[in-house]
Amino acid sequence: MSGMPNRESGDIAAGGSAAPQAPLPGGMTPFDDIYDQPDPRGYFRALGALDYQAPHHGQSVFRRAVAALTPTARAGEPVTVLDICCSYGINAALLNHEVTLDDLYAHYTSPQATALTTADLIEWDRSYYAARRRRDPARVLGLDMAVNAISYACEVGLLEQGFAENLEAAAPSASLLRAAEHVRLITITGGATFLSPRTFQPILTCAEGPVWVAALVLRTTSYEPIAACLASNGLVTETATTRTFRQRRFTDADEQRYAVQAVTAAGHDPHGKETDGYFHTVLHLSRPPHDTTAFPPAGLTPNP
Repeated sequence: MSGMPNRESGDIAAGGSAAPQAPLPGGMTPFDDIYDQPDPRGYFRALGALDYQAPHHGQSVFRRAVAALTPTARAGEPVTVLDICCSYGINAALLNHEVTLDDLYAHYTSPQATALTTADLIEWDRSYYAARRRRDPARVLGLDMAVNAISYACEVGLLEQGFAENLEAAAPSASLLRAAEHVRLITITGGATFLSPRTFQPILTCAEGPVWVAALVLRTTSYEPIAACLASNGLVTETATTRTFRQRRFTDADEQRYAVQAVTAAGHDPHGKETDGYFHTVLHLSRPPHDTTAFPPAGLTPNP
């Protein structure tokens, strides 16, 4: 990989703890080997084979949320978004560029991409994303414990700043706290299984203005502890009840058995969802009370 990114391509700050994240629930397949490689080609090959699609569902929700928040941003300034568990900046790519998740799968698994070194891929991606940049991009910050993934996302220009930190294990760095002052939207499409209020509380404490949180969370995972933390910070959490969103196919029968049992134990019906071979997520939107009235959830969620 080329040198650490400069201000033009994004900043990366390392801090906190390098302690491993919480273990996966028994029965889920680990993908540790793809989350912190020098570039995202292995990530897209592995997850593309399983029809991973959570960022696709998040794309329209996050764009609509940014559009709703834009009139309240400081004059001339874009909305600042913090993507938690951002990995290689996929949500930032989909938010700020005229690309789809299918485009990214095709891009990173193409023969051209396969033949490149990581350094050459970074140069190619800088041009790829620059040519597709939307005219009204949000300012995206990334938080993830994967140093290589964060570095890649900064180097190709997807993140303005990246923070390779694990707030579940250690307090946030001073640089992350400074950046958090301007955050208006927190997004997450993966990783909620490993998170607790320890990650959210310091961000919300530092934010100067009201913050929205949009999270796609596996139905096998309880969001209640995080929602309670958000409530203590004045945010009302609304959960989409009209539909769920596919995350990825199961890797094997054991993983499906785990998911069906976990969803059933949580009081949900797995039929037609997990029984059909996919993990499913639920969308949770947390906002100040007045925003829940001004921006009803139906206007922010994609149609079935």
